[in-house]
Amino acid sequence: MGDSPQDSSHEQILELLRTLENRIALIESRLELESPKVPEPESAPAIAAEDDEELELELGQNWFAKAGIVGLALGIAFLLTLPYTNLPSFVPSLLGYVLVSGIFFLSYYWKESFQQVSRYLLGGGLLLLYFTTLRLFYFTPAPALTNKSIELALLLLVVSGNLVVAYRRQSIYLAGFSLTLGFLTALIGGQPLFVFAVLTLLSASISYLAWKFQLNALLAFGAILTYVTHFLWSANNPFFSGELQFGLAPEIHLGFILIYAALFAATITMRKDRTQESAGDILNSALNAFIGFGVFSLSTLASPGIHVVVWQSGASVLFLGLAIIFWIREKSVYSTFAYAMIGYAALSAAIVAQFPMPDFFVWLCWQSLLVVSTAVWFRSRFIVVANFIIYLIIFVAYLVSSSTVSSVSLSFGIVALLSARVLNWQRDKLALRTELMRNAYLASALLFLPCALYNSVPPHLVSVSWLILAALYYSASRILKSRKYRWMALLTMSLTILYVFIVDLTTVDPVVRIVSFLAVGSALLGISMIYSRKKKKAVVG
Repeated sequence: MGDSPQDSSHEQILELLRTLENRIALIESRLELESPKVPEPESAPAIAAEDDEELELELGQNWFAKAGIVGLALGIAFLLTLPYTNLPSFVPSLLGYVLVSGIFFLSYYWKESFQQVSRYLLGGGLLLLYFTTLRLFYFTPAPALTNKSIELALLLLVVSGNLVVAYRRQSIYLAGFSLTLGFLTALIGGQPLFVFAVLTLLSASISYLAWKFQLNALLAFGAILTYVTHFLWSANNPFFSGELQFGLAPEIHLGFILIYAALFAATITMRKDRTQESAGDILNSALNAFIGFGVFSLSTLASPGIHVVVWQSGASVLFLGLAIIFWIREKSVYSTFAYAMIGYAALSAAIVAQFPMPDFFVWLCWQSLLVVSTAVWFRSRFIVVANFIIYLIIFVAYLVSSSTVSSVSLSFGIVALLSARVLNWQRDKLALRTELMRNAYLASALLFLPCALYNSVPPHLVSVSWLILAALYYSASRILKSRKYRWMALLTMSLTILYVFIVDLTTVDPVVRIVSFLAVGSALLGISMIYSRKKKKAVVG
C-alpha cells in the first residue's frame, strides 16, 4: 500500500523543522554564539535528601544538645540533694560550685567552636548556680547556712547576676528562666515586705527589658508570672503551706497589684514605635488589664474585712487614667478599650459594694451615661456597643432581683433618652455610619418609661401619665426637629389608647374613667388637627 496523505504531511513538517534547525546552527556558528543550556530540573530524591539532612542536623546539633544539658543539670541536682551524712554540711554546695565553675569554663571554651552547646551550657550553669545556693539552706537536716535572711540575699544575688547575663546576651530565654527563679525566691521568702519588694523589682526589670529590646513575649510572660505569683502568695502560699486560704495577707498588698499594672502599661505606652498597635501590644494590654484586675478583684472579694469601695475606686481611677493616657499619647483603639472597660468595671464594683439593693441599680444606670460620654471622647464604638449590652443586662438583673418594679426603673428610661442625645450630638466623632445604637437607646426608653410609670403612679393615673409622656415626646420633636420623637409620641399615644379602652373601661372608678376618656379624646383630636394642618401646608407649598 502507498503512503497516505497524512504520512506525507508529517514528513514535510519534519523536513521543515530539520532545515530550520540547521539554519539556526549555522547562524550561531558565524556569530560565535553558544547554545543555551537548559537547566536540568532537580530531582525529587535530591530535595528529599537535603530535607532529611537538615532535619538530621537540627535534631543532632540542637535538640540533642538541649536534652543533654537538661539531663546533666538534673543529674547534678539529684547529686546535690543526697544527704551526705558523713560529710560536713558545706561540702555538697562546695561540690556544686565546683561543678558550676567547670560548666562555665566549658561554655567559655566552646564559645567559638560549639556555639549551640556553649549557650545551652551557660543556661544550665546559671540554673545550677541557683540550685547550689539553695542547697546551702534547704534539702538537708543540717544546713550550711542557718540564717534564712542570708540565704535569701544570696539567692537574690544569683538572680540579679542571671539577669545581668541575660541583658548582655539579649537573650529572652535566659531572661525568662532568671525571672522565674526570682519569683520562686519571692515565694520562698514569704514575708510580706520581702514579697512586695521582690515582685516590684522584678516587675520593673521585666518592664525595662521588654522596653529596651522590644520583647512583647517577655512582657506577656513576666506579667502573667507576676500576677500568678502574687495571687499564690496572697492565698497563703499553698505550695509551701499546703493550704489554700485567703484573708491572711495585709490589705496593702492590693496596692502593689495596681503598681504592677501601672509598670506593665508604661512599657507599652512608652514603646519606641507608637504609630500603630501591633498584635503583641494589644495582647499585652489585654493581659495586663484583665488578668491584673481579675487577681485584684478576686483578692478583694475573697478576703474578709477589705475596704472594697476604697480599693475598687482606686483601681477605677488607675485603669481609666491609663485609658486616657493611651488615647492622648497615641489615639490607641484597643488598649484604650481594654483599660477603659476595666476602669468602668471597677467603678461598678465600688457602687455595688457601697449601696444596698436596689439602690445600686440606679447608680449603675447613671454610670452607663458616664460611659457613653467618655466613649464619645475616646471615639470608641466598641465601648458604646459593650455599654449598651451591659445596660440591658443591668435592667434585666433589676427586674429579676426586685420583687416589685418601682420608680427606680424611671432612671433607665431617662438614661436611655440622654444617651441617645449624646450619641446624636457627637455622632461624627464616633464615625457611626448608622443610627443603630441611637435607635436602640430610644427603643429602650420607649419600653422602659411606660413600664416605670405603670409601676410608679397610682393605677387611675397611668393613662394620664402616658399621655403626658407622649406630649413630652412631641415637644421634644418640635424643639430638636427630630422625627424619631414624633414616632415615639405616636407609639406612646397608641399604647395609651389601648390601655384606656381595655383597662380603664372596666376597672377604674367611673369618674376617673370619664376623665381618662375626655383627656385621651381631646389629645387625639388635637393631634389629628395638627397633622391635618401639616398636610394642608405641604399641599399648598
